[in-house]
Amino acid sequence: MAVKIRLKRMGAKKSPFYRIVVADSRSPRDGRQIETIGTYNPLTQPASVKIDEELALKWLKNGAKPSDTVRNLFSKEGILEKFHNEKNGK
Repeated sequence: MAVKIRLKRMGAKKSPFYRIVVADSRSPRDGRQIETIGTYNPLTQPASVKIDEELALKWLKNGAKPSDTVRNLFSKEGILEKFHNEKNGK
């Protein structure tokens, strides 16, 4: 099973709110998920991002691939840097 970390769209029309979820890559965007690891609200100034760092690192270690947008969010929060440091033994 290929697992991805991606955004799930929530909220009303023209006011998006996203959950950062771990899901099977074959399931639809707003379909079944394995676990919710955070939220992302692009409408606030600045955009608010809340991520459970431990869960994100756990899923990255288990081989989950983040989508491009989630990769950018993880990079801004410093999660990817921690993952690469742990992976390389620093």
